[in-house]
Amino acid sequence: MTPPRRIDMATDVLDITADWSVSARKRQPGPPQRIDGMTFGVVTLQPGESPHNGEMHPDGDEILYVVSGTATIASESEDALITLTAGQSHIVPKGVWHQVDCLEESVLIHLTPGPGGEARF
Repeated sequence: MTPPRRIDMATDVLDITADWSVSARKRQPGPPQRIDGMTFGVVTLQPGESPHNGEMHPDGDEILYVVSGTATIASESEDALITLTAGQSHIVPKGVWHQVDCLEESVLIHLTPGPGGEARF
């Protein structure tokens, strides 16, 4: 049995695999590491500091939840920006290119499907 440990969601993400097991790993710079399952993460964004220039998830929908601040989601399949404030969420359909930005310092939670996916940097 693995001893319990504290997980710092400012630096780690949680991988939820297809068999529902969960493990923590350090967030790495650059393209996100994809797994066969879902990745749960918490990110703090500054205005104009999008984590990428767009991404797409072919394996499933992505859930975005704004904990604090105001975030915008631009989608290539929709004409308008979606603006979310604290307590609101958005489901990005699988296969849709999208980009997240914020209007003020914002904290977001994401539940991102894998193993496939593309990101523009």
